[in-house]
Amino acid sequence: MKNIEELIQKAAELQANGLVTGQIANELNVSRDTVTWLLMRGKRGAEAPAPKDISVNWSAIGKSSFRLRYISQALCDMVLESLDDNDQMADMVVGIGLSGVPMATMIAEELGIEFSIFHGYDSQKERDKNTGIFSRNFGHVEGKNCIIVDDVVSSGSTITDVIEQIKKSGSNPVAIAVIIDKKNSETISGVPVNSLIKLARVD
Repeated sequence: MKNIEELIQKAAELQANGLVTGQIANELNVSRDTVTWLLMRGKRGAEAPAPKDISVNWSAIGKSSFRLRYISQALCDMVLESLDDNDQMADMVVGIGLSGVPMATMIAEELGIEFSIFHGYDSQKERDKNTGIFSRNFGHVEGKNCIIVDDVVSSGSTITDVIEQIKKSGSNPVAIAVIIDKKNSETISGVPVNSLIKLARVD
């Protein structure tokens, strides 16, 4: 996206196509608060101050399985280093939603371990109920040491929820792998974050 007007237009188009706030946030790689602001600004003008956020477009990587494989291998290398540093082992990779799944699949293949998918919440109502679930069609996380994979950390709330769900299932989250960490986190809920790019605001 080149400017804020393009983001507003894209958010409105996605909403018109039936996507809810969480889904739009995933598509634009911004926080849910930013999506709400974009949609309101598009309707009523700039009445509220913009949230501090950064829009991320990694489609140049995502459109190429060749590039995606190399990014996944780099993340896998970072996770292995983190696991070694923390004397941990992993036997499950958990991909979050649509964006985390391609990389999680490749990392699981590279490590020769099981793979699972976490479906997050799409609306504030679901988020309040913490209703994200693990897909039954893939590996079961119970009793496993899990690596969590997503594309971008915005607020960290989705990954925090995944960590809580993993722990509730009697499993152990041992590492997080993302392309970009907008929070510049060392850990989320005590789990080490491995990101290719960390962003830090200076304002």
